[in-house]
Amino acid sequence: MVELVGKGVYLLKGRLILETADQLSQHEINNRLLSADLAPLLECSITQENARVNTIAYQIMTAHNMSGDWRKLKLRFDSLASHDITYVGIIQTASASGLKEFPVPYVLTNCHNSLCAVGGTINEDDHVYGFSAARKYGGIFVPAHQAVIHQYMREMMAGCGKMILGSDSHTRYGALGTMAIGEGGPELAKQLLNKTYDMDYPEVVAVYLDGRPIPGVGPQDVALAIIGAVFKDGFVKNKVLEFVGPGVGDLSVDFRNGIDVMTTETACLSSIWCTDKKVQDFYRIHGRPDAYRKLEPGEVSYYDGLIKVDLGRIEPMIALPFHPSNVWSISELNQHAVEILHEIEITGKKQLENPNLEFRLSNKVVNGRVKVDQGIVAGCAGGTFENIAAMAQTLDGKSIGTDQFALSIYPASQPVNVELINNGSMEKLMIAGAVIRSAFCGPCFGAGDVPANNGLSIRHTTRNFPNREGSRPVDGQIASVALMDARSIAATALNGGILTPATEIDFPTEIPSYQFNKQIYDNRVYQGFGKAQPKEEIIFGPNITPWPAIRALPQNLLLKVASVIHDPVTTTDELIPSGEASSYRSNPLKLAEFTLSRKDPGYVSRAKAVQALELKRQTLSNGVFVQELEEFFRPVLKDKIQDFNQLQQLIKDTGVGSVIFAIKPGDGSAREQAASCQRVLGGDANIAIEYATKRYRSNLTNWGMIPFTIATGDQDKLAVDDHLYIPGIRQAIINGEEKVQSVVVGAKGTMMLELKLETLSKEDKEIILAGCLMNYYAN
Repeated sequence: MVELVGKGVYLLKGRLILETADQLSQHEINNRLLSADLAPLLECSITQENARVNTIAYQIMTAHNMSGDWRKLKLRFDSLASHDITYVGIIQTASASGLKEFPVPYVLTNCHNSLCAVGGTINEDDHVYGFSAARKYGGIFVPAHQAVIHQYMREMMAGCGKMILGSDSHTRYGALGTMAIGEGGPELAKQLLNKTYDMDYPEVVAVYLDGRPIPGVGPQDVALAIIGAVFKDGFVKNKVLEFVGPGVGDLSVDFRNGIDVMTTETACLSSIWCTDKKVQDFYRIHGRPDAYRKLEPGEVSYYDGLIKVDLGRIEPMIALPFHPSNVWSISELNQHAVEILHEIEITGKKQLENPNLEFRLSNKVVNGRVKVDQGIVAGCAGGTFENIAAMAQTLDGKSIGTDQFALSIYPASQPVNVELINNGSMEKLMIAGAVIRSAFCGPCFGAGDVPANNGLSIRHTTRNFPNREGSRPVDGQIASVALMDARSIAATALNGGILTPATEIDFPTEIPSYQFNKQIYDNRVYQGFGKAQPKEEIIFGPNITPWPAIRALPQNLLLKVASVIHDPVTTTDELIPSGEASSYRSNPLKLAEFTLSRKDPGYVSRAKAVQALELKRQTLSNGVFVQELEEFFRPVLKDKIQDFNQLQQLIKDTGVGSVIFAIKPGDGSAREQAASCQRVLGGDANIAIEYATKRYRSNLTNWGMIPFTIATGDQDKLAVDDHLYIPGIRQAIINGEEKVQSVVVGAKGTMMLELKLETLSKEDKEIILAGCLMNYYAN
């Protein structure tokens, strides 16, 4: 079904794969070329050097590179995109740093908290802020309920050979020939200030598709099969996926988009696909034929790894709680439901680490079959035209029943919704008992259709992290999400909530054709790019507050360990919850109160207690004695302090802050709040064995937090409330040192701990020294 090749491969004419071709004799290569009827390539010199440049990814990235050195990329993007959880902070950062006008098209959508009735006027106040900013700086403003961010970008902004940067982790338009990257907001602020996105040239992995899916198998099934195969071992972490092979041509563009958007869950950096007549038709239908050009690898292209996918062997899949990589086939789950769900309960309880929650799934087995409580199809992954049309055909003339099971469907855009109304699909679904919502991302992150306590929801959305569906563990609530394809959700709805793969029903194979009505956007979307109005005033609601002052990095750091997390992976949802918390996205102090609230409720109070000491330290004048500070410093420095004056000088030169340790933090969302909330509470660093994604590590450095790593054997040296003293850290970063020695003092005594400063760029160092990106630009 999915085969991984963890070594370099060559792709010839887009169809012949040579593994380790540079280790083959020329005679062996010639024989393979002849047997594959590729004799014209006999004269080619097949080497990594001349074949790497023939990938689509290389061609696009180097075309956007400002450095002149393909190994050290400095990228400028063709357009930017943000939704209403992130755009206020981005624009505030950029405007405080001298922004006068958006230099590239910047799309501001309002698809994340549009329906979240928390905090009175604050959600709509942010939308008013966004619209006033779009007028002032020349942006594109998509009002609430018109489209989810990625569907609008597909329909109106993608183009073959383009690059797009979005402040959302699922920024993926590779199937449309666009390399797109999801990042934290500060990276977009840099683009708005005509700076570049800097990184080493990433490895490129080929995803070779062969065969065609059987009826009833959808894009989520293919995506989950790939995610399940590659995520746990980090096979494609921070790499680019390039989709090639004969199987691409047999997939519709909607099907390709559905696979592509889920590549984020593999932990890859970006994706790109071959393009063909179907993509050309997509751009023609959407009124943008000039956005198409054919993209394909050169005659001989080199990849750093290979994922072979036999589409014909993919079955309907399900990702059980609490991660998209926790993948099983639905048929296997149905055969061994009690055993598998009991195993999920055990691992889930360990991950939740909350004795007040009773996490149960095995009780969902009724008469030997799994019975779910809710079905949701929504957002950039689920709410596409073909997914919903296929559901309508499945449920036509039938009923989802009058039992507890409920079904809600969120079309990804108003144009999609209108066409589904025109062809009768919405009528069929509503008569069957489904509820039709507007274009909204809420079910993807816990701001819509929250299940009942102990409920199990099956969703064609992007993630199923703990509590991401909206439950609140502090109130004793727990619910669960399993990810599935819309087709199998429809089949399950047909059976009243009994888990059913779509391959077990008479699944329709013909999908109605699609026509796009651009007038919907013409009548409602504000198109302000190139029309900046500098005299316009930005409108601030009462909840929109500026960032608090952040100090520069002191000479030394004395940190208190405020949280220790030993889970194999820590998601950004655990670092800063989505759902209700995101309503306070424009108020850094209020939002910070939610930091780690679902994972470690004691973190905020610990961090704030240390922060209070730092504020006292910053206001000290010579000769003033503060007993609390002396008590805080003495456990680490008792052997180094000789007199009062020395203590005062040491306190003056040593910043006080907090730090968290997690084995592998940062999987999931691009929201920079996962880092900024720690910073607002006085966090100076993270310590990890490794970071799950580049975007989270970038968020740390852009907020002036040091992304330390340590050796695996050292993780047991850290415990909550330990003191960590890092002398000379400022000079170490100035000097470009890659290792620093620190002292840990805690219940286990005093120990030395080596902290690694890996792959910090020159700009990373300067931002950390300044304290954060805003300070860096202000300086």
